[in-house]
Amino acid sequence: MECGYYNRDLCHSCTAIEVAYGRQLERKQELVRGLVDPLGSPGWLAPVASAEAGFRNKAKMVVAGEVGAPTLGILDGTRGTDLRDCPLYPAPVTRALHALGEFISRVRLLPYDVAKRRGELKHVVVTGSPEGRLMVRFMLRSTRQLPKIRENMDLLHELVPAADVVSVNLQPEHKAVIEGPEEILLTERSELVMTVNGIGLRVRPRSFFQTNTAVTERLYAQVAEWVSAADPVSVWDLYCGVGGFALHVADPAREVVGTEISPEAVASARDTARAMGLPEAGPGSVRFLADDAAATPADLPGTPELAIVNPPRRGLDASLCAWLEGSAVGHAVYSSCNAKTLARDLRRMPSLRPVEARLLDMFPHTGHYEAAVLLRRG
Repeated sequence: MECGYYNRDLCHSCTAIEVAYGRQLERKQELVRGLVDPLGSPGWLAPVASAEAGFRNKAKMVVAGEVGAPTLGILDGTRGTDLRDCPLYPAPVTRALHALGEFISRVRLLPYDVAKRRGELKHVVVTGSPEGRLMVRFMLRSTRQLPKIRENMDLLHELVPAADVVSVNLQPEHKAVIEGPEEILLTERSELVMTVNGIGLRVRPRSFFQTNTAVTERLYAQVAEWVSAADPVSVWDLYCGVGGFALHVADPAREVVGTEISPEAVASARDTARAMGLPEAGPGSVRFLADDAAATPADLPGTPELAIVNPPRRGLDASLCAWLEGSAVGHAVYSSCNAKTLARDLRRMPSLRPVEARLLDMFPHTGHYEAAVLLRRG
């Protein structure tokens, strides 16, 4: 991928950009295999490659600069570097970033000054669906400039007509955490529809969604294929997020339960299930619960025939590994963004052996990746 920002020494976020993309994939495959193969030598499917540009569905931009002349991008120390034309983003997101820069200028929103710890607008986050629809979030220090945004929503929709969902998030603290606890919705619609393999997943402002939609489609399809081959009558999807795995493995003869600690994500998952006409009980049902994945075995009756786990980088809690190891779960699918914690957890569950695996490159030009592993008791 050619990047003018990298060439001009303005941004080095893509740490592997000078490495040929084929070699990037090889390196990631070598890393993951080196950690997983000693624990079972699964059959490795061909890695799933990403587009090299235009693949990121979400732009998280630091707002800096001055009133009437904002930058949207990153900070170089305390000075803003504008990255509105970053080649990682698809055209609808790039257009929106330019339009939002104009909106911020015309409405005269006050960028946050990190060095002086004053100002209001900290970040702008734009998420784009495959159809080019958008969710726009303004991260403010307080509600002081909220009226300016609220009173100029007509202008915002004129400049960003694809914005289906617009919100303000309040982050009053001076720390490297983008989101605060309070979200204020400014549009009638509260969810962006992300169509993945024909399923219209609902995403709310504070819900997690994978950043590479095309590769996410392949990940969900791969897991659905493994589950179909195992043919379980019951599935638990732990760390289910907005329900991507659970809804992809729904079947008239199967009961699926998804658990996620985020109430917003669970609400989104339930909305999608209702839109698909899926029942909440009995054969063919898919239901979602707001619950900590580690607590799920104690909170739900019975044991599923297959479990799907998709934990954050820290991996599974030791208690959940212990439960899976001692349970009657016949198959599991582990989706991981950190092969070190994946390998650690597999060592904690020696009865569940890796039988097939696949690397999926969610994050080209970096050292990050997603790996999915099918486990079978034996």
